[in-house]
Amino acid sequence: MKVAFLGTGLMGQPMAQRLLEQGVELIAYNRTPEKLEPLIAAGAEVVEHPHQAIAAAEYVVLMLTNTAAIYTVLLSDMSSRSVAGKQVIQMGTITPTESREIRDAVVSAGGDYIEAPVLGSRPEAKEGKLIVMVGAQKDQYRNSLELLKHFGPEPILVGSVGSAAALKLALNQLIASLTSAFGLSLGFIQSQGIKPDVFMQILRESAVYAPTFDKKLQRMVDGNYANPNFPVKHLVKDTEYFIEEAKEAGLNVSSIEGVREILDMTMKMAMKNEDYSSLFEAIKAGEHGEG
Repeated sequence: MKVAFLGTGLMGQPMAQRLLEQGVELIAYNRTPEKLEPLIAAGAEVVEHPHQAIAAAEYVVLMLTNTAAIYTVLLSDMSSRSVAGKQVIQMGTITPTESREIRDAVVSAGGDYIEAPVLGSRPEAKEGKLIVMVGAQKDQYRNSLELLKHFGPEPILVGSVGSAAALKLALNQLIASLTSAFGLSLGFIQSQGIKPDVFMQILRESAVYAPTFDKKLQRMVDGNYANPNFPVKHLVKDTEYFIEEAKEAGLNVSSIEGVREILDMTMKMAMKNEDYSSLFEAIKAGEHGEG
């Protein structure tokens, strides 16, 4: 198989690298050409324009920042003319509504479309251990399974297009909510003179423990948020997507709206490119961002 990989940023780069390591023929495009350097070194073919990659491949993997980027890269006049007969696999985080709209545009251009967002970060992407959630018809799922298994051992068919996108947003809502809840408890026990070690000893033995707490503990304690696997700006985007869709579903979103306020404050503290655990700094800064 020959795969066009469009979007080689924080997650796209290790995912594309994984395909190369597995012997998949890869042609890559990124709007920032410098991000292609590691893939060139690993043997990827690169192109200046996305339509060149789409035209040369059987499968088109999208790992782009947002829907606007997808329309620009995949569905511009030049690119959309190359989509006919191609299997498009959208793997970024977008809303279910947007995913269905993109599907309709791809089908209108003569292509085939499925969604396959992933759960996990750079280490899992490098090792091919991402959780892959698929929104597709059963035959589409079967036709793409060989490729998707390079990213994660057991891609899960969730339902039709839109269902996997929705599941991904639900999980990212948990990432935001769990991390902010943990940060608030950690900040509180520190304010009371309780050592984090004691707090964690009790927490790990309880039913409310989640492994993500240990993954973020040291960053929060040290105030070190560099080299993120998932930056604040991306979690802000995903949280806004979730709120938008959950409101449409008639759900009470007041809890996640509170988390979004904390994330917005984190952004204002010039941490948009830091690891999302940096929301702890906004929690410690107080309600009005005061130290």
